[in-house]
Amino acid sequence: MFRETTAQDRVIAAAPVWQRRAPWLAAAALLIVLLALALPAARRVLSAEASAKLAQLNVATVERGDFVRDVAADGRVVAAVSPTLYASAAGTVTLKAQAGDRVERDTVIAVIDSPELANRLAQERAQLAALDIDWQRARLQARRQQMTVQEAVDRAVVDRKTAAREVERSRKAFEQGAYSELQVLRNEDALEKADFALSRAREDLKLEPEQIRFDIESKKLARDRQQLLVGDLARQVDQLQLRAPVSGQIGQLLIAERASVARDAPLLTVVDLSRLELEIKVPESFARDLAPGIPAQISNAGKQWPGEISAVSPEVVAGQVAARVRFAGAVPEGLRQNQRLSARVLLDEKKNVLTVNRGPFVDAGAGRVAYVIRGDVAERVAIETGATSLNKVEILNGLQAGDRIVISGTDDFKGAARVVLH
Repeated sequence: MFRETTAQDRVIAAAPVWQRRAPWLAAAALLIVLLALALPAARRVLSAEASAKLAQLNVATVERGDFVRDVAADGRVVAAVSPTLYASAAGTVTLKAQAGDRVERDTVIAVIDSPELANRLAQERAQLAALDIDWQRARLQARRQQMTVQEAVDRAVVDRKTAAREVERSRKAFEQGAYSELQVLRNEDALEKADFALSRAREDLKLEPEQIRFDIESKKLARDRQQLLVGDLARQVDQLQLRAPVSGQIGQLLIAERASVARDAPLLTVVDLSRLELEIKVPESFARDLAPGIPAQISNAGKQWPGEISAVSPEVVAGQVAARVRFAGAVPEGLRQNQRLSARVLLDEKKNVLTVNRGPFVDAGAGRVAYVIRGDVAERVAIETGATSLNKVEILNGLQAGDRIVISGTDDFKGAARVVLH
């Protein structure tokens, strides 16, 4: 049998009710605290109009610093001065230089054989010689004519003196009764005729130089006109020897050796190596900011050279605008036409401004809207953007340094004010 243990039993007092419910009260208090902490986040989540995966978004942080607005483009080397030589007359071309040869200014680089032009020059020179002889003959004839007229005047003077003496003699003879009155009158008429002849001879002497001068001038003008024609033909014949208009290099040969060409046919090009430029094409959106004189930087194979915009095309082709960049100093040695180089054009530079990486959000919201990430929610806020570069955007209002915004992947947000990120 077992021994009775009644004597070992003792009465235990019942615990208060609050002690028995303390664990439950502590759990309820903890739940209330958790609810209080989670309520704002829950309110934001519940008020969100869309959701998205954070891993699928591109996020950037707003920073304060220097902002450089530039545009980079690849281009090809072109000659600022690259004249094309044309045939001044039809004929056969003989090349004196080949493509790639270096030439100095006024060096003969091609010759055109034009028998027709040479024959015409010879004919016109012969005609010039004939006209020159006519002019010299006219001058000689003028001197002879002048002598003839002067001789007529001298003869008229003698005739007048003779007629005057005859009148005086006849009058004396009439007074003595040896001559009749009729004979005296005839002698007086002869004197009047002599006076008239002398007067006419003297008038002819006055007018003759003018007439002679006109004749000589007419011959001289015809000779001068012919001389101008010969000079022009001689110039054309001289142009049959094509000379380099600039010092540089023979570019492209447009005809073959001993080819027969027509007048004004293109023959070859000469490249001025001292005035090479870089032709680039930039997006249309940057075209309004380009202007001659804007600084640029040209680079190739780790080397860099300063430059500046020299010209901007006035037309847009396929969404791009062509521009020329010239070297600020001496043109580097070894460059060739159509060689590929890179250029960076500095459009603007600002100090101590807010910037963020550029992304599709700029175009999607027209630069007025951005999604700022606060916790696990992206909130849509109004912003104001300024200048833009290839990889940065200036922020004027709406954001602060350190804000994280979604710069790409907002297409699925559909303009929601809040988007839950998970």
